[in-house]
Amino acid sequence: MIRRLRREVDRLRHRGERGSAVVEFVVLGVLMLVPLIYLVMTMARLQAGAYAASTAAREAGRGYVTATSQEAAEPRALAAARIAFEDQGFDEAEGALSMDCDGDPCLRPEGRIEVVATVTVPLPFVPAFARDVVPLEVPVSASHVAVVDRFRTRP
Repeated sequence: MIRRLRREVDRLRHRGERGSAVVEFVVLGVLMLVPLIYLVMTMARLQAGAYAASTAAREAGRGYVTATSQEAAEPRALAAARIAFEDQGFDEAEGALSMDCDGDPCLRPEGRIEVVATVTVPLPFVPAFARDVVPLEVPVSASHVAVVDRFRTRP
């Protein structure tokens, strides 16, 4: 009789926990999965910013040194950088380009042009009003030095 009573008490004691492991797994899974997904999205956006900055700097340098005249060089470089920024989903407000040459004129044989591209990467799912209060953007920059061809003929 005492055995049967103990079995009945054990059965009633464990009866209330039936199915709670599934609920705990779902709750903990969601609590851990949401930050992980946000981290992956943030890292993917930062990687896109790094690709955009490095590609914009390289292509702007190439566009500058292959221009046929000094007047056409800067617009070519800016157009190449804009295409690189837009290719990764950044607009003109998020990307910036600066160019500096080592002498005058810039397009002389073996002249060097340093191009620095900077992209401001906003964090995903952060509303605009919060960005006004706290800076929630990550600046990513890349530089590239392009050299004018040694055997370039002067225009």
